[in-house]
Amino acid sequence: MKNNIVERLAQLRAYMQENSLQAFIVVSSDAHSSEYVANHWKSREWISGFDGSAGTAVITLDDARLWTDSRYWLAAEEQLNGTGYTLMKDGDADTPSIVEWLCSTLGEGNTVGVDGTVCTIAEVSTWFDTLSKKGIDIDESKDPFAQLWNDRPSIPTGKAQIMPIEVAGESAKDKLARLRNRLSEKGADGMLVTMLDEIAWLTNLRGSDVEYNPVVVSYMLVTNDSATLFVGSEKIDKAVAKYLAAEGISVLPYEKVWDALATYDKATILVQPLRCNAAVSRILNSSVEQLFDESPIAAMKAVKNSTEIEGFKKAMLAEGIAMVKLLHWLKPAVEKGGVSELDVDHKLTELRCEDESFRGLSFATISAYGKNGAIVHYEPTEESNAPLHPEGFLLLDCGGQYTGGTTDITRTIALGNLTPEQCEDYTRVLRGHISLAMAKFPKGTCGTQLDVLARQWLWQAGENYLHGTGHGVGHFLNVHEGPHQIRMNYMPAPLIPGTTVTNEPGLYKAGRHGIRIENTMLVVPHCTTEFGEYCALQPLTICPIDKTPIVPEILGIEAIEYLNSYHAWVFELLSPYFEGEMFDFLKMQCAPI
Repeated sequence: MKNNIVERLAQLRAYMQENSLQAFIVVSSDAHSSEYVANHWKSREWISGFDGSAGTAVITLDDARLWTDSRYWLAAEEQLNGTGYTLMKDGDADTPSIVEWLCSTLGEGNTVGVDGTVCTIAEVSTWFDTLSKKGIDIDESKDPFAQLWNDRPSIPTGKAQIMPIEVAGESAKDKLARLRNRLSEKGADGMLVTMLDEIAWLTNLRGSDVEYNPVVVSYMLVTNDSATLFVGSEKIDKAVAKYLAAEGISVLPYEKVWDALATYDKATILVQPLRCNAAVSRILNSSVEQLFDESPIAAMKAVKNSTEIEGFKKAMLAEGIAMVKLLHWLKPAVEKGGVSELDVDHKLTELRCEDESFRGLSFATISAYGKNGAIVHYEPTEESNAPLHPEGFLLLDCGGQYTGGTTDITRTIALGNLTPEQCEDYTRVLRGHISLAMAKFPKGTCGTQLDVLARQWLWQAGENYLHGTGHGVGHFLNVHEGPHQIRMNYMPAPLIPGTTVTNEPGLYKAGRHGIRIENTMLVVPHCTTEFGEYCALQPLTICPIDKTPIVPEILGIEAIEYLNSYHAWVFELLSPYFEGEMFDFLKMQCAPI
């Protein structure tokens, strides 16, 4: 494999010389700024051999570098060894940024190539602003991999499926009408929708083109008097074509989007610089005014209608039943021996499949035992797969796609004996989770204003975690959705009734243990006073939280009362689905402290 990388670098450099390029930047994204990308767009992996989900390769005529964050430093070091690449530890104080390195490496009159179909407008603009000061140009019109990658996988060809109105709760026609009103308010005659989850929501179509995300690879051009879906013809059967026509949506081949943009004849178009690829902005006629703004669809999609909320509740019920069955199986199996991290993952998937509405995972399961739990984005592999022992913690972060909703849950499970440190750490994380869950806040509050509630008990002990505390969850869509988030850095999007958001504080001690406790929550109205409308967080996740590690005096009376109330609610909803030994197990897990 490493010899292949050396050969591929030589081929790319020959291409660069033919096209007068002195450097080429290869990003990890696709044409739609997706979190997960289909194999067709894994050019960075093909040219470097590094298979992590995040990273950027930069190749010059005599050098090759790969930038990636701390999650992947060890893996990247091993995979890049002998390939001609140097690892650049992104985030390390001594590591220059990509443009800083290019400015120090290239000279005036040189040109950097990028594929504008997979780099955002904002990325290319930022690079150009810095490089141009050094007299270095950017050419974003080239895709060398279309020529060099002989066995490149095709763009996915999965069939589109209709999400019935009984599940979606609103027709595509009505969503388009709402979108056109929002665009009109912004002074835009149209917009190109590039994000796959936004297209899925807007059309009420789902697919299987991207791992974990039930989306269809496509573009959609919406104007004040038309809507066109650009999608591979093999994806659209007669029933879907008839459905789209009835909703006022015409269909053209995926690659025809460029012709449509080149001939766009409206005065203005909304373009999303942080998500839309740079090729879109380049191909539009200069007479068209490009309005750079966020997509209004994100905020529309984030607020769930009553049908979607009911779908979430059904999905969470199915997930809760599977989780209780897993918890009942887990400790006896571990005590018996022979159970590994991957076994837990496989067992949970098997249990989820017992529900006919289960459609697959919503992300790769994090089943992390002991010190592996301290690796925030750890995913067990055949090489890292750790055996479980009746001591310490198993951190299980998992989620499923169901026809009615998407789930995301984390439980940290005591498998046996724990140290006093582990118990105290667990209790502080749990108290933070409960403090946020109990929050009452004015309508319009953003997640940044609530983030401290989850961290305060860790801060008191001089501890912290570096990831966000919460994110939106899609309706049988992407498990991560915005625009709202709960995190330390400023995120202005408000938490308003109807939005889903996770509540997942954690604590990670390298080489020792990791702890995270997560429920998906629904923002609901709480009350109206002379000071305005107030909101609260209502749990959607239905699953016991392990009480074994709790130190009551650290958790506090108010938090204990909340946990007892939550467990009574869990028992009420789940107990009708169990009997005998399983019923007794659930009752014990939900018993009050």
